[in-house]
Amino acid sequence: MKTRTKNLSNLVDARNTRAVFSTVREIFISHYNEKDFKELKDSYKKIKALFTGKYTGYNACNTRYHDLFHTMDVLLASARLLDGYNYTGAKMDVGLALNLLRASLFHDTGYIQEKWDSDGTGAKYTANHIGRSIAFLMKNMNNFSVSREDLDAISKMIRCTEIKTSLNTIPFSSEEEKTAGMILGSADILGQMSDREYLEKLLFLYNEMKEAGLPGYSTEFDIIKSTWKLYETIKKRLNNSFSKVYVYAEYHFTKRYDIFNNLYMESIERNIAYIEKIMNDTTTNFRHKLKRGKILDDHKILSLQTTG
Repeated sequence: MKTRTKNLSNLVDARNTRAVFSTVREIFISHYNEKDFKELKDSYKKIKALFTGKYTGYNACNTRYHDLFHTMDVLLASARLLDGYNYTGAKMDVGLALNLLRASLFHDTGYIQEKWDSDGTGAKYTANHIGRSIAFLMKNMNNFSVSREDLDAISKMIRCTEIKTSLNTIPFSSEEEKTAGMILGSADILGQMSDREYLEKLLFLYNEMKEAGLPGYSTEFDIIKSTWKLYETIKKRLNNSFSKVYVYAEYHFTKRYDIFNNLYMESIERNIAYIEKIMNDTTTNFRHKLKRGKILDDHKILSLQTTG
């Protein structure tokens, strides 16, 4: 059904994981055989069980920024970019497409703690969560029906989500595999930064960075300032390292919704513009300008739990 909505949030409820996955399924089966989607459905169910504490040997996700909703945002963004890529006429191989979407599901599993690990939260693994995500996949590959060949491809794609990693250091087996990696790397950025409640969720990211002991985050306002400064670096990564694969979103929105804009980039620009407004307005505490959702209330409760 086509619509002329101008907001991502009106296309699918990002807080409804079933609705998000249904949209991903709709996109996939419009290009590939529906029977091939069963592999992704099985992976999705098990990843959802992992994040909710129902996967044997692991605790539930306890990081509030890198949570199941973030993973679903990245899965959806990856599917949309894949959709746009296929609409350009360069249809991606079905096996590679499946590995791209599975990599989206696996890319932040490194934040999940095993049952024996009750010290702090998964945020303490921020610096090495990419390696841990790949290690999780290696350890559980049989349960997820991942072959050695698939493991290699998915691992390389996950490495693309590390913002400091040069793609030149990743031994892609083909240009198409590299494109899949660039799509995942871009989707990781687009999914989180376009979130309508992105600015509010930065307070959760601050807690994660602080627990991880990363330098430069002494106050909550530091995460706001660093995001504003980091955006120029992020744009360079999207445009240069990832070869502007984010433009595939335009093909997706045009074809499916008659929207001739890249809603991801528009949402991100709005969020960054609002950060700049916060930076320039010293009349009130920046927290008073973050009112979407119940993020501030949730953050206040979390702060009391971690300091009490």
